[in-house]
Amino acid sequence: MKRVGAWSRRAGFTLIEALLATALMAIIMGALAQVTSQWLRNWNRGFARIQSEDLLAAGLDRLVADVASAEIIAGSASDMPMFDGAESAVMFVRTAVGPNTFTGLEAVRIEEASDNRGPALVRNTAPFTPAIRDLKEVEFANPVVLIRAPYRISFSYAGPDRVWRDTWRGAAQLPRAIRVSVRDSASSRTLAVSTSALIRAELPARCAAAKAGDACVQTQPASNSRAGRTTSFGAGAAQIGQP
Repeated sequence: MKRVGAWSRRAGFTLIEALLATALMAIIMGALAQVTSQWLRNWNRGFARIQSEDLLAAGLDRLVADVASAEIIAGSASDMPMFDGAESAVMFVRTAVGPNTFTGLEAVRIEEASDNRGPALVRNTAPFTPAIRDLKEVEFANPVVLIRAPYRISFSYAGPDRVWRDTWRGAAQLPRAIRVSVRDSASSRTLAVSTSALIRAELPARCAAAKAGDACVQTQPASNSRAGRTTSFGAGAAQIGQP
């Protein structure tokens, strides 16, 4: 009995040993928490970057498809196509597409706007009727965000002379191509994903009955801002690359 009692008094951990084990476990758990937090931050940053790039690609696809589908619809006040292009916005008329949409034509306005999340490229639409005299008088609705910050979009336009211009207003026909430049607002550099979309419509419907296409429509824009450098583009395809 005495031998068993002596062994029982020597078994177990002392208070110092328990404190040392607890401190060691705390150090290990703290190191694991620090490594995990750094890994999660990098993961979230990379995931957000991939998501932002995917949204940019989807927005650019929708934007290029929209502007390429612009149609030559003359306004009731003049014989000029209803098209208004600026560096940060573009308005045009196209066939209405999409689920739950009306049949016929729709007026489209794509411009940069701001909300509580910063600047964004927004697409607005409205039904087009022959009574519309100017696209600036249209009450656009149904806003859809195409591209958000940090990406910023600017437009430029080229006619048959293949000279890029900052605006396209008062022209006798639509531009042949619209260049979409994508800038990173953080670094203020133009990204390589910038693209040029070719307009599919070349002549208004009334020119189908005309004897000569050259006599039916003029090719020189009436008034535009300063011209840019001359750039070639082929028919039937869009250019991808540095503008």
